Amino acid sequence: MLSALEKLVRLESPTDDLDACREVIEYASAIAQEVLGKPAQIREVNGRPVFWWGAANPDVVVLAHLDTVWPKGSFQPVWSVKDNTATGPGIFDMKAGFIQALYAMADIDGSVALVATSDEETGSATSKDFIKEISAKAKAVLVLEATLNGKVKTGRKGTAMYQIRIHGKASHAGLEPEKGVNATVEMGHAILAISALENKELGTTVVPTMLRAGNTTNTVPDLAVLDIDVRSFSMNELNRVDTAVRNLKAVNPATRYEITGGFNRPPLETTSTMALYERAEKVAKALGMPPLGHASVGGASDGNFAAAAGAQVLDGLGAVGDGAHAAHEWVDITTLESRSAFLHALIKDILK
Repeated sequence: MLSALEKLVRLESPTDDLDACREVIEYASAIAQEVLGKPAQIREVNGRPVFWWGAANPDVVVLAHLDTVWPKGSFQPVWSVKDNTATGPGIFDMKAGFIQALYAMADIDGSVALVATSDEETGSATSKDFIKEISAKAKAVLVLEATLNGKVKTGRKGTAMYQIRIHGKASHAGLEPEKGVNATVEMGHAILAISALENKELGTTVVPTMLRAGNTTNTVPDLAVLDIDVRSFSMNELNRVDTAVRNLKAVNPATRYEITGGFNRPPLETTSTMALYERAEKVAKALGMPPLGHASVGGASDGNFAAAAGAQVLDGLGAVGDGAHAAHEWVDITTLESRSAFLHALIKDILK
């Protein structure tokens, strides 16, 4: 397992490098040939490669992705093993989870497929409808995103992304600022209004992120652009924020607001996950494992789309480690085999 994982990690696969994503999925298919006796299908979904191994219309979908957030060469060293930990770009999120799933498929007889996409890290724009389609027909969708300190994930926030462009009027900042309409000043008002939309009690976050404004240091800015990241465990909350963002009113009536964006992923709510979680705990106990535990987290995954399609979902079944998207990304290599064996037993239990 470790050797296969090393080769997969060394094939760096940032989402926006389509050739790299094709290469990593082709190699994953070669690993399937070695481990499972036959290669995967490599499907084309809206111009991007998807790994598919198993039944054509599966009752159980084991869902992964093989793209990463790391541009080539940005994570150094690209592979390292020390004591019981291995590091590398995308090892925790989520190439180790994919390897665990691949080995878990061995000797399973039944309607199950391992599916790995290549655009999850940028919002699954090309694959989300495909994921919904296969999930709607499945009894269960098992998502191999990383664990939370060993815990599986039974809740995830839904997400929305917006961009606000405020148009003003340029003028000379020294000679005649009064003839301009300052888009930066207006954006300051907008930022305060947007930040006030959060709801800490319900865990709803509304975060102004990237801000760009102005052209030169001596010109009243005629344009300001803001990106906003919205997350919540509740669809009602996402709808509330959506309405408020789209109805922002200009403080300076001489400015003009242009608002784009919207929902990306719906929430993964516990109504879609707890039945599978309880089954997973029984399987873990039968294997002599300690209780798994579960958690709700702020990050979204393709499990959100699966749940929106009506599937029962269990997420966070992948690697034990830490550092998703961070320079210290690592996995505990002593857990690869046991977590794979647990997934194998869980799939068999669901197929009974």
